[in-house]
Amino acid sequence: MTSDEALLGALQQAETVTPEERSVLLCFLAGRCVVPDAVELTAALRRSELLLAAGGDPRRPLELYGRAVTALADDLDDSTLRAQLATGLASLGPAAEGLPSTTTAVAQLRHDADLAWQCYAMALLAEALADPG
Repeated sequence: MTSDEALLGALQQAETVTPEERSVLLCFLAGRCVVPDAVELTAALRRSELLLAAGGDPRRPLELYGRAVTALADDLDDSTLRAQLATGLASLGPAAEGLPSTTTAVAQLRHDADLAWQCYAMALLAEALADPG
């Protein structure tokens, strides 16, 4: 499977999930071109994981505007990284043609940089929690 086929498959999957899940998935895909400092990212993720654990069951579903996700978004916030995310979202537009919900979500995320950044932070935290290593 080529990377283009994998991307198309992910975008098609985005049509079948909730709007919030769709936005987070799109920001995860767009975030492939975002390059945060590795040390800062590791530290920010660790702090967010601790906030999640301190709030009760660390296995509970993440909340887009929950303390852990918001703290991660704030810790990593940087105009250069936001510009990289915007570039990634713009690159998804052509691939999403013919997928109405996904096209609409990409447009909304491109219009609302704060929402896109929050969704990107949630995607990062979800990925970190899913990684057993």
